[in-house]
Amino acid sequence: MIQLRSILVPADNAGAKRLMVIHVFGGSKRRFGHIGDVVSGVVDQADPNGMVKDKEKVRVLIVRTKKEFRRKDGSYIRFDDNAGVIIDKDGNPRGTRIFGPIPREMKEAGYAKIASLASEVV
Repeated sequence: MIQLRSILVPADNAGAKRLMVIHVFGGSKRRFGHIGDVVSGVVDQADPNGMVKDKEKVRVLIVRTKKEFRRKDGSYIRFDDNAGVIIDKDGNPRGTRIFGPIPREMKEAGYAKIASLASEVV
């Protein structure tokens, strides 16, 4: 459950070191974001040689959450951290590599490029 001011670990190499959520897309009453949702965030800390700069507003796809996520087969999956991938308007990742495990729901949600770049799909 990702909400306003949640801190996310970047799961790509776009140059961010820490991301903070400033808006969850999906309507004015939407409070929480889950795996596969797009949120608006700000780069809280950035690498000086990265593609994104400090205090830049970006769109972030949530790929891992500490809160468990129920799959269609009835099983649950959860991760050790809250992580996201910085994407552009079209949904393509701004980085060239994806770190850590990515759930297979990303591919079903239409983010096949992110799933193919990931080292591990669970």
